[in-house]
Amino acid sequence: MAFFRQICIISRRFYGIKDFKVLKLHSRCFSSPLDSFKFADLEIIRAKPSETSTKPDGNNLIFGRHFSDHMLEVEWTTAEGWGVPRICPIHNLSLHPGAKVLHYAQELFEGMKAFRGEDNKIRLFRPDLNMKRMRTSAGRCCFPDFDGKELIKCIKKLISLDQEWVPYSSSSSLYIRPTFIGIEPSLGVAAANRALLFVITGPVGPYFSTGVKPVSLLADPKYVRAWPGGVGDKKMGSNYSPTIYIQRHAEKMNLQQVLWIFGEDHQLTEVGTMNIFVLLINEKGEKELITPPLNGLILPGVTRQSLLDLAKTWNEFKVSERLITMKEVLHALKENRLLEIFGSGTACVVCPVSRIHYMGHDYNIPTMEHVQPLNLRFLKTLSDIQYGRIPHKWVEEIEDVPGIQLESVEERV
Repeated sequence: MAFFRQICIISRRFYGIKDFKVLKLHSRCFSSPLDSFKFADLEIIRAKPSETSTKPDGNNLIFGRHFSDHMLEVEWTTAEGWGVPRICPIHNLSLHPGAKVLHYAQELFEGMKAFRGEDNKIRLFRPDLNMKRMRTSAGRCCFPDFDGKELIKCIKKLISLDQEWVPYSSSSSLYIRPTFIGIEPSLGVAAANRALLFVITGPVGPYFSTGVKPVSLLADPKYVRAWPGGVGDKKMGSNYSPTIYIQRHAEKMNLQQVLWIFGEDHQLTEVGTMNIFVLLINEKGEKELITPPLNGLILPGVTRQSLLDLAKTWNEFKVSERLITMKEVLHALKENRLLEIFGSGTACVVCPVSRIHYMGHDYNIPTMEHVQPLNLRFLKTLSDIQYGRIPHKWVEEIEDVPGIQLESVEERV
């Protein structure tokens, strides 16, 4: 086995066989296409000092502007199945201009975070839910399935390698962006026979420049984010690009986000890129926390599910996944029964709402006018779990994951 591996290495270096992988002898080499890539096959090429970046000031992090030194990538083809996963220095992608992702938006992604606690341990928050959602999105995009547990192991190794990029702060984190794209160079609306799954990471501060402050919303029934039978419940890039125009329209009106409403009865669906929650006293006199149901229009957010789970555990008020309309919201507001409206998501965690502009009128929402707002309680509890101040089954610690320590071929020969 060692002899065969060495032959592979020498062939790559001296005979210029660029596509010749440094392999382990296992059943993949001689079998039909794999059902999933494996962490055990992971290759690691460490960045040289000249390939590393200067880490940004942790006190002035802008969301999505900084990237860590390494990335994870693994290619898939219909002919050979999954290739070998590889961690390597972050680099630009080389795509044919006919790649399907560039023409038909065959693309999906995830959003995750790693948190450094006061004990200096690094933790992931419910990564299994991200993998479940990513695999569901992949199925709708006609991409191959994979083992989410194997990808989590690879991601943990990536973060372990770039652990100094995880901010030493309880208000910042390392954002993790798994992405899956169709790279077959072929025009024509059809499933791609080549795809690339890659993961990039980078340190982030608050998603909104205002920090944890209430935001104002534009609710305009002319604009729709998702519709029945569509992909509003999948995390695909094609769901986001069309929203930029409406977001700009809202900003011109001095509003910060868009409240997406749907149907003739103006159902609340999502807010910006977040799930939405409404806390009110219903007509039966019960305190009720409401979020729209997962009916195909709503993204099954990890934070959304976590808030529902926490609320049910507390058992202090009614928790409902049901339709709620602007008519119900405004009626509750008029009768002083509306307590809070807030959004939730991985990027922002929890975001309170202070005002909604709807049908030409401004409606002030009393979200932060209470002694102990529920949204801040959610924020503190989730933060305590994520940063390890509260032990919880939802977090997975990142240690120096055992595995292959393969550096570049040139360094090994």
